[in-house]
Amino acid sequence: MTTPEGGARDGAGRTLHATARRGLATKRRPKGQVRAEINVTPLVDVVLVLLIIFMVITPMIVRGASVDLPITTHHDRKNDDNKDLIVSINSSGDVYVNADKVSIEKLTASVAEERRRYPDKGVYLKADHRLRYGTARAAMEAIHKAGVEDVQIGTDEHKPSTASTTSTDEAP
Repeated sequence: MTTPEGGARDGAGRTLHATARRGLATKRRPKGQVRAEINVTPLVDVVLVLLIIFMVITPMIVRGASVDLPITTHHDRKNDDNKDLIVSINSSGDVYVNADKVSIEKLTASVAEERRRYPDKGVYLKADHRLRYGTARAAMEAIHKAGVEDVQIGTDEHKPSTASTTSTDEAP
């Protein structure tokens, strides 16, 4: 049915708009009724904020046990590509392979097992600067007995201070 203006009428005698003729008609609802639709804009905002947080935090995650590395002046920096086996020794002499604590006697077997599973992994040794030399040497010997030829030793870079250290301590 058509109206004098050229619009169409439905069975109840209501005039349908142009969208109804194109098949895009929406259900009519009483005025003031709440629409039950999900607004995804806040969800997208929250997800993007979380993504940015994870992108910033992820590079700061330290693998292995936390140790205070010795400081060197000529430092070759190598980015952590998650391909190395991390052996850490803290100041009290506790040895960790990645994050698992092992005894120094079982270090050879633990490193050999990791190298058997992942033969392309290198070994990165992080030893605390307060550690006795003999403990670090024993760990390096245990790693060598596991068949590892090349061990990288972790150090921190010496950062020159920007403040002037000159002072006048003369007596008046």
